[in-house]
Amino acid sequence: MTRAAERGDCLGSRIVMMPFLKSLPRFRRFLFVIPVLALLVWAMIPPAKLNSPRSLFHSVKGSSKKSSDKILRYIDPLVGTVNGGHVFPGATLPYGMAKAVADSDNRAEAAAGFVSDDSRIQGFSHLHDSGTGGSPSLGNFPLFVHPGCPEDDFAQCKYTTIGRAVPRIEGSATARPGYFAIGLNNSVYAEMTASEHTTLYRFNFAKEAEVASHDAIVPNSPLILLDLVDLGNSRSGGDIQVDPQTGRITGNGSFSPSFGTGSYTAHFCADFTGAEIRKTGTFLQLNVTDEIQAFGQLATNYFIPSGSAGGWIHFNRSASGQIMARVGLSFISVQQACHNAETEIPDFGFEGVVKASENAWKDKLSVVKPDHSGVSDEFLTTFWSGLYRALISPQDYTGENQLWKSDEPYYDSFYCIWDSFRAQHPLLTIMDPAVQTKMVRSLIDTYKHEGKLPDCRMSFSKGYTQGGSNADVVLADAYVKNLTEGIDWALGYEAVVSDAEVEPRDWSTSGRGSLENWHKLGYIPYDDIDSNGTGPMSRAVSRTVEYAYDDFVIALMARGLGHKGDETKYLQRSRNWKNLFNPEQDDRYRNEDGRVIMSDFKGFMQPRFRNGTWRYQNTRLCSPIYQQHVCYFDTQYDTYEGSPWLYTFYVPQDMASLIEALGGHDTFVERLDYFHSSGINYMGNEPNFLTTFQFHYAGRPGRSNYWLHQYIPGQFNASVNGIPGNDDCAMGAFTAFAFMGFYPVAGQDVYLLTAPMFRQVSLKTPSGKLATLRNIRGFDAPRYDNIYIHSVKLNGKPYTRNWITHDFFVNGGVLDFVLGSVESDWGTRNEDLPPSLSTGLLD
Repeated sequence: MTRAAERGDCLGSRIVMMPFLKSLPRFRRFLFVIPVLALLVWAMIPPAKLNSPRSLFHSVKGSSKKSSDKILRYIDPLVGTVNGGHVFPGATLPYGMAKAVADSDNRAEAAAGFVSDDSRIQGFSHLHDSGTGGSPSLGNFPLFVHPGCPEDDFAQCKYTTIGRAVPRIEGSATARPGYFAIGLNNSVYAEMTASEHTTLYRFNFAKEAEVASHDAIVPNSPLILLDLVDLGNSRSGGDIQVDPQTGRITGNGSFSPSFGTGSYTAHFCADFTGAEIRKTGTFLQLNVTDEIQAFGQLATNYFIPSGSAGGWIHFNRSASGQIMARVGLSFISVQQACHNAETEIPDFGFEGVVKASENAWKDKLSVVKPDHSGVSDEFLTTFWSGLYRALISPQDYTGENQLWKSDEPYYDSFYCIWDSFRAQHPLLTIMDPAVQTKMVRSLIDTYKHEGKLPDCRMSFSKGYTQGGSNADVVLADAYVKNLTEGIDWALGYEAVVSDAEVEPRDWSTSGRGSLENWHKLGYIPYDDIDSNGTGPMSRAVSRTVEYAYDDFVIALMARGLGHKGDETKYLQRSRNWKNLFNPEQDDRYRNEDGRVIMSDFKGFMQPRFRNGTWRYQNTRLCSPIYQQHVCYFDTQYDTYEGSPWLYTFYVPQDMASLIEALGGHDTFVERLDYFHSSGINYMGNEPNFLTTFQFHYAGRPGRSNYWLHQYIPGQFNASVNGIPGNDDCAMGAFTAFAFMGFYPVAGQDVYLLTAPMFRQVSLKTPSGKLATLRNIRGFDAPRYDNIYIHSVKLNGKPYTRNWITHDFFVNGGVLDFVLGSVESDWGTRNEDLPPSLSTGLLD
């Protein structure tokens, strides 16, 4: 047991003896059978009668209808809220800090708070991340609403997260941009919305004098509590204070990040309106009092032990049937949290906040203008919901940076760049370059104050580095696409060079490890001995291919900035992938009969010892068909969240050389088809995205189109489990690109062209012009039999390359596509293929 835990246990035993806390609940006068019979009778009465939770749900739900806006009506934030999608479906602004939603008690799935299943609801909290893997993130300071307490006694209400959780009304969850609502079976219907740093709740209560709650009939006299916990139950210390006159509850706590090291402090300021206050008080686990209104380190010099602790307000019955709760948030102070609430939502105007949020979302999304004709509602929901999710995070914490003072923007929840650099950040570069520029400035400012670019960052904490130093790719992508506004590119280049040359003492959370052998041997050996820093001595294959690509994009920056010596050095290192390519390695596996057989494919990335000899890792290990879940951050193996099959394809800097090493174009296409058809590929992880499009490099862009139409709608669709893995805001970006007809090779000025899934889609450029991709012949949605490109014209002139540059999305123009039902020779000639290092990419 740690010293902190010992101290918490000691204080926990002391607090039970404190005179202001009640030790035992009163004896309940209702016999068990009476409420049970009452509930049976209640359940048999039609919804319009008595206090049925369903009747309240149906009477209030009218305000939660779908938006009539032609964009917002197709956004379903509930897509991806089961089966590991971990999508945040609640109310928020684009990149907003405040994120309100109902929190589920399904700990295995509740990384973002809400889960679309039958789990119980334990509160409504105000800070969340979206689409993350692993442990629950944020979920701080949840409110919970009781419609009343047994015997009208505040002490008999439930206060702990386990005790207070209640079932939801099936089918009552409603989500749209800026709005979330859900009905609980304790007769409370909760609606919520959010501004930048403040959440606003509208709690609706039954009209009857008595309601059912927690297997009891209770008087209609609501009690609202605010708990200092977070979803991960990681709180340490903190404060709580209740003003018995105004009902304002304020406080804070320190918490741990969900996938990293360190801690952060968050503050809140909650106000209520809509009913008269009867009593106020505080609680600590099962101990509840109305005598003490504040405790904690500031109020009583008392360290609050972990677990449920907070404040509560017992209200008279609301004359309007509604109580509003406004929660201001800050990472700086309680005072700033109150200021945020009072300035952002001064009048508790719920509908006004919802409307402002809808307008903010419409403004962001209006950059993309597709023609909906012929496209099914399911496909439209898949597209718009994906595009929406791509703008939820990273979160804009500018003005709330608790670590250092700076005039630069501060964005948080880069969770993680290993996931987002491949699709999400390139998407933002096109549709929201102003914000992507701010994110780049924020990353560079983090380097300035913390000494390294992050690979993963959340809650002001360093997240674990999953592969390479992939912020290098984010910066290079922005550089080659000419984002400049306010960016100190000299400092940015210094940051990426630091990743390439200077090993930190702890490279598990920033920078790169094993740099001595990376520089000396040109690969990370399986038996690496690292005397310069510490980190997981694993993932030698995946780190090697990622380091090689990171160095390649640094070379692109070096060339643009005039550092010719660096350009030569990093281009040479970018070829290091070859040092782990074993041309003799075959592909062995066991079939269903248990026999060991081999496929026809030879040549894979494999781990290697310092002396140059090979070590074997099964080529299918960590794929869906063989021990998928053994290659995570603390793995003993040499690939991260993927197999040697997958990482053998990761040479985006020189696909021409890789294709040659794998036997040429025809063999490569056959091999890539096998990867997608045999169950080895897992589209729930971002490194697998690019493999869908790599047929382009072998002169078969039609196969990229084919596999896109297998994955959409096969794995990416409009259902609640409509994405194959945790979203990371990247699954949404992949979906958006697939529908629009192009996909980025992150870090390069290259977009691979596919057939748009709309008749036409236009994107507004920074100059206000339009970049338009349109199918002028052969478009046959919703059947999509004609998925192959037969010809293309760019601004009226024949265009045969199967890729395009960023200039198109800056200067505007028109790409006209003719489609057909079979593959054609468009984009198949060597001169039409995307550039590679060995074919003159830098020329």
